[in-house]
Amino acid sequence: MVEQIAKVLLTSLLVVGTSEAAKRSVIAGAIIASLPLTSVLAMIWLYADTRDPERVASLASSIFWLVLPSLALFLVLPLLLRRGVPFVPSLAIGIVVTVISYAAMLAVLKWLGIQS
Repeated sequence: MVEQIAKVLLTSLLVVGTSEAAKRSVIAGAIIASLPLTSVLAMIWLYADTRDPERVASLASSIFWLVLPSLALFLVLPLLLRRGVPFVPSLAIGIVVTVISYAAMLAVLKWLGIQS
């Protein structure tokens, strides 16, 4: 239980730290946010819990393929915001486009026979 609490606290601190950095400098916030911190933490926690390098390798491979559709949000959101669409609808549309992109990527990976 202590280990779970430590994981939540560390992960939360990274998210809050990113948000605070972005208040001071958008570039600093973007650099921190663009780092694969969540992925690295997930791989560390998975390895610490399982000691299974193959599971970590599979997770890393899956993350690689699924980063691609996640980029849709970062294309759609600023495009809509700069066209005057309010934040909440822009974010909602960006999320929907991202979900559709994930579904499409999973279908393509399945069609190609790539496990993810």
